[in-house]
Amino acid sequence: RNIQGREVATPTLLLAFSKFPEQESQDISQAAERMEMSIQVLNQKVCQKHKRSLHPTDLLPADLLTMIANISGCLPYMLPPKCPSNCLANKYRLITGACNNRDHPRWGASNTALARWLPPAYEDGLSQPRGWDPSVRYNGVQLPLVREVTRKIIHASNEAVTEDNLYSDIIMVWGQYIDHDIAFTPQSTSRTAFLTGMECQTTCEKQNPCFPIKVTINDTLTSGMDCLPFYRSSPACGTGDHSILFGNLSALNPRQQINGLTSFLDASTVYGSTPAVENKLRNLTSKEGLLRVNVKYYDNHREYLPFTDRIPSPCAQDSNASESERIECFMAGDSRSSEVTSLAAMHTLWLREHNRLARALKNINGHWTAETVYQEARKIVGALHQIITLRDYIPKIIGPDAFNLYIGLYTGYDPTLNPTVSNIFSTAAFRFGHATIQPIVRRLNAQYLDDPELPDLHLHEVFFSPWRLIKGGGLDPLLRGLLAHSAKLQVQDQLLNEELTEKLFVLSNNGSLDLASLNLQRGRDHGLPGYNDWREFCGLPKLETQTDLNTVITNYNVIEKIMELYHNPSNIDVWLGGLVEDFLPGARTGPLFACIIGKQMKALRDGDRFWWENDNVFTEAQKHELKKHSLSRVICDNTGISEVPADAFQLAKFPQDFKHCDNIPGMNLEAWQEHYQEEETCGTPKSVENGDFIYCSEFEKSTVIYSCEYGFKLQGEEQLTCTSKGWNFEPPICIDINECENEINPPCSPSAKCINTKGSYKCRCTEPYKLAEDGRTCIGNACESTV
Repeated sequence: RNIQGREVATPTLLLAFSKFPEQESQDISQAAERMEMSIQVLNQKVCQKHKRSLHPTDLLPADLLTMIANISGCLPYMLPPKCPSNCLANKYRLITGACNNRDHPRWGASNTALARWLPPAYEDGLSQPRGWDPSVRYNGVQLPLVREVTRKIIHASNEAVTEDNLYSDIIMVWGQYIDHDIAFTPQSTSRTAFLTGMECQTTCEKQNPCFPIKVTINDTLTSGMDCLPFYRSSPACGTGDHSILFGNLSALNPRQQINGLTSFLDASTVYGSTPAVENKLRNLTSKEGLLRVNVKYYDNHREYLPFTDRIPSPCAQDSNASESERIECFMAGDSRSSEVTSLAAMHTLWLREHNRLARALKNINGHWTAETVYQEARKIVGALHQIITLRDYIPKIIGPDAFNLYIGLYTGYDPTLNPTVSNIFSTAAFRFGHATIQPIVRRLNAQYLDDPELPDLHLHEVFFSPWRLIKGGGLDPLLRGLLAHSAKLQVQDQLLNEELTEKLFVLSNNGSLDLASLNLQRGRDHGLPGYNDWREFCGLPKLETQTDLNTVITNYNVIEKIMELYHNPSNIDVWLGGLVEDFLPGARTGPLFACIIGKQMKALRDGDRFWWENDNVFTEAQKHELKKHSLSRVICDNTGISEVPADAFQLAKFPQDFKHCDNIPGMNLEAWQEHYQEEETCGTPKSVENGDFIYCSEFEKSTVIYSCEYGFKLQGEEQLTCTSKGWNFEPPICIDINECENEINPPCSPSAKCINTKGSYKCRCTEPYKLAEDGRTCIGNACESTV
């Protein structure tokens, strides 16, 4: 409601929009917050009564805690998912990532807690972030303010950029894109402190969920406030103060954070991680299993991502355009797709690749249903994400030695390995890429030359600005700029440039954020242990003194600044410590991050039952074809670019190092051709309204599995098998789910009226109230009081 008309979104509002969880993550995080606060309030009441501090469970019986879990809405999310046992269970992954591991169906699933490889180091042992209470000492000293660390150690001017002479700018984009495939930690959706109702935007007090970043008076970032707003990540259900319910009543589990996405490398950036998001992204009227595309704009007859349905979205507008020409944020499998234009371009490329594959597959298998085409194209796109990441990207990042040590050759699926993305990986190690971001966005014409029509832009000019893509020449000039320009080299005294530390999400002059400080504060919010704890975890020597630090950090000036602020190497925030280490040979990370990234990638590969190289996922012929494909080929097939480097990540000089697309190998889809004999006895199964079926033959018997679109449920038999007398059951029907009857998790807030619609529902408010941006709550316009 703050972004009607021409008003410009504040940086914190933009961060909230891009970190705004989709419905299911939101429900879980709100339930977890209700539960955590209920137990904290009870705790205070009990303590006042007994004049001593104790854990409330000393006196709160287990059945009361179960009741709190139930009322808060946490209970349904703590039960294991029901896994399908039909023959599709081995054919395609579930959109949520659940049931990948048969014994641990929640491993790697969306909306479950990030994994902990070391126990968290909260100040109170349960949930209080590091650096929350200024009286808490770490090795005898206070932790430095994160903004001071940024200004004294991390910040570098836009001019202070060393070019990477080996890798192109697109390697940085791939890192961000893949990060958004495997991890997303939703922020608290509450904008005010739980107990006092203070607005996080306007107060500098620490009150859950506000954990503001203190700044010094002369700081350029803030307009008059002595802090930057910061919202804590949402807790996961059954953690923080209340995991006692589940399992051991005496053992308290500390707060964990949620991963809103599937951990797996499965192209959830393209398809989403929940049925609701997937449903929004699909074009269910096409017979070819296509994804929805933008109906208003095309890029030389090629497709763009559709716009978000949250209108008006907070994305920036072209100041020269008329009000009727609004260009909203894009909608993709991950909510952050409009953050920068290069990321939006990568999302767009893969949307096009899915639709290209789907049309081609339908062409060679005319008998396939739309659902079959969609699932088969999705499976190929997922495999390509895995191949490009593990074959072409990761070895360049962690170097050959760490790759062999931590990842090694593929030997098959290991059901004992948990693939869940770890907190340390997503909150610290994989954020190494922030130090490789160029402050300038370059666009090049078909001759790979600068074009006066397409001037260089500063990074802050492309934050949340899809109009720059649509009105600025489309994908091709941007991708050419990424392919032909080097990435920024991470140098110990040139870590993050001012575009990121001073101008993050600036869309006008109403304040800004600082990515480095957000990263450091996020690590403390999540209770990540310090630098030396992680060095020991990786079997690396502990560094006790300034001299010890010099063994892993060559730049003495940087060591002195670090010691001046932290006093003890063990206190160093792990993101900073990992970032400043000298690179391993042939790598773009030091030993600590190479270890964490390596271990995570091995878990994502070996712990994934649907990994592309695992037995019976693809045929040998299909695997042979998939290996030929590359990111360069995807660019050739889905853009107007005709000259590319053989390896998109290797820095290439135009024209000598570029190849014509005719000479870039790719897969032949004939390996996916099925020789179809119509079922002689049974004929083609009947199609169902608001649903579809997939052939899935087992034990030489022809079997079909029916499924319904989102918002509908199956009535009748899901699985039909062909017998000598014809199909063994009548086909099922898909009936509308009445969401308004859901009492456990009502779709609308109590203040709104729920109206069931076909396949969905609407929330309606009575005058004078109107619907809030969540589409579920009624708000008044006089004093903005929420009912």
